[in-house]
Amino acid sequence: MNAPALPAPLILNGPGDARVEASAFGAHLLSWHCRGQERLYLSPNAGFGAGKAIRGGVPVIFPQFGERGDGPRHGFARTLTWEAESADPADPQAARLSFRLADREETRRHWPHRFEAGLDIEPGADRLRIALSVRNRDRNAFEFSAALHTYLAVSDIATTLVHGLEDRPYLDSAQAGAACPPSDAPVRFDGEVDRIYADTRRPLRITDGEQMLRCEAEGFADTVVWNPGEALAAGMADLAPGGHRRFVCVEAAQVLQPVRLEPGEAWTGAQILILEGSAAQYRIGG
Repeated sequence: MNAPALPAPLILNGPGDARVEASAFGAHLLSWHCRGQERLYLSPNAGFGAGKAIRGGVPVIFPQFGERGDGPRHGFARTLTWEAESADPADPQAARLSFRLADREETRRHWPHRFEAGLDIEPGADRLRIALSVRNRDRNAFEFSAALHTYLAVSDIATTLVHGLEDRPYLDSAQAGAACPPSDAPVRFDGEVDRIYADTRRPLRITDGEQMLRCEAEGFADTVVWNPGEALAAGMADLAPGGHRRFVCVEAAQVLQPVRLEPGEAWTGAQILILEGSAAQYRIGG
């Protein structure tokens, strides 16, 4: 029996040449084109079959991160079809793609709570805002973890740096969750990097040659930085050979302290990506 066909992607043109493309499957952002370039990485080998997460873009991680829970790895939100909401054409502020997911039988098999989640994607002339919201529709409180697993396109991971985490300790998931002290240097990528940084409040900057991208977060306390490195990537069937060199994942996340919502309460977390000027000012010491 053939798997159900996935819904056709939705496309939204923003100011200037900004353009986003997203699928209701997983409320998954597939593409962000801005200032003449694609800014996200989507693997050419990505699977688009129902029930399988898409490699690249921005997968939505909810209601658990990784294997920190009893449900599917990284939760079920990224492998279910959400409901796409139509914007009001008379509303000048409605330049966004919106998706909604409510609990149903297949979610309650993994996570026995009544909830409503939403994802809003808003492109600007030089920026992108992605916001995840969750409301508790249950009679009891519940807790969850979440992240926006953003694959940023880079020209070469070997020359990519992540600035702004120099003073933060981290958990090294590539080393069985070992607690590590601050590095006092930008994050570099030489082999597998899989880190969870707690309480990251200041903006981050990702430099890739002359390109610089600022990454801000609202509502999310943690940051996850990930690249599989050559050895791990070689065993990933949905990643093309050498594909790990073309992206870095910098994720706004809520991992180490799950969000707790009482009945009727709601939470929103957002990641804002902003294109900036030359990366030259970050070369000293980097």
